[in-house]
Amino acid sequence: MERVTSKDGTEIAFDRIGAGPPVVFVGGAFSWRGWKGFVELAELLASRFTVLNYDRRGRGDSGDTKPYTVERECEDLEAMISVAGRPAFVWGVSSGGILALEAARSGIALERIAAYEPSFIVDAAEGLPPDDFVRHVGELIDRGQRSQAVKYFMARVMGIPAAIRC
Repeated sequence: MERVTSKDGTEIAFDRIGAGPPVVFVGGAFSWRGWKGFVELAELLASRFTVLNYDRRGRGDSGDTKPYTVERECEDLEAMISVAGRPAFVWGVSSGGILALEAARSGIALERIAAYEPSFIVDAAEGLPPDDFVRHVGELIDRGQRSQAVKYFMARVMGIPAAIRC
């Protein structure tokens, strides 16, 4: 495990494997760098790429400087790209794909982006999250009720049926 410091001083933990052009993995909301699928993909790519697989802020071995903002997560990705030493390929899954796209939109130099299953609402007829969901999730987290925040998010925002929720 290595570490890089983001712009706001948050320590970001990452693993590096392989040799070649850099690829940065950006996991989804509930991901961490030790997830079996990320590790296996990194191993498959390692013969042709240098894979930088990091824990997003507040996850795994990375720090969690408050307050949370998408801009800070983009700065974390920028710090990971600085480790690469040049614009990197970025593979983001779910909300990690959205962060990669946001980083590119903000002007961070990326070589290419692969966004796998970004969680965009394509058809509002399928339902929108409650207007107060960000506030409500934040309140649950502030009260230390992280599992309740996850359950609320999965049910009310993602629409996952109760039978398969955590």
